[in-house]
Amino acid sequence: MNNLVPEEAIEQKIFLIRGHKVMIDKELAVLYGVKTKALNQAVRRNIGRFPEDFMFILSESEKDELVTNCDRFKSQKHSTSLPYAFTEQGVAMLSSVLKSERAIQMNVAIMRAFVKLRQILSTHKELAQKFKELEGRVDKHDDEISAIFEAIKRLMVQEEKPKKKIGFEV
Repeated sequence: MNNLVPEEAIEQKIFLIRGHKVMIDKELAVLYGVKTKALNQAVRRNIGRFPEDFMFILSESEKDELVTNCDRFKSQKHSTSLPYAFTEQGVAMLSSVLKSERAIQMNVAIMRAFVKLRQILSTHKELAQKFKELEGRVDKHDDEISAIFEAIKRLMVQEEKPKKKIGFEV
């Protein structure tokens, strides 16, 4: 299954919407090998398993932004229905609703992609913290370097005073 859908391809299907990493119903349906309508029907039949932190419906403006930013959602542009967005927990819950072998295997691959993204984000946070620390050190060094330049300038100004000529003046 992982040979059919590389992990990188799954990662590209994860979006940040409302502060959550989510996958859109249309793309999940393709990965699971079902129609979007069938996936959404299964979700509606089991709506109690999908609270708002597991799944939410995109607003019209969110859908428009998604269509604008991603060419693969052009078919959604004039659609009257708004797409579902599934968080990591919602995708995990889909495995209990869609019980095919492909759905189970794809669910494992998708969970791995979410975990990898989480690891990447935590690495970026650590790098950002280290960068802030380094920036603080550089600022301190900038002050010290500026002080050195000021001292050198003062020394240069002192040396530029005209010296008395030695010898007799005519």
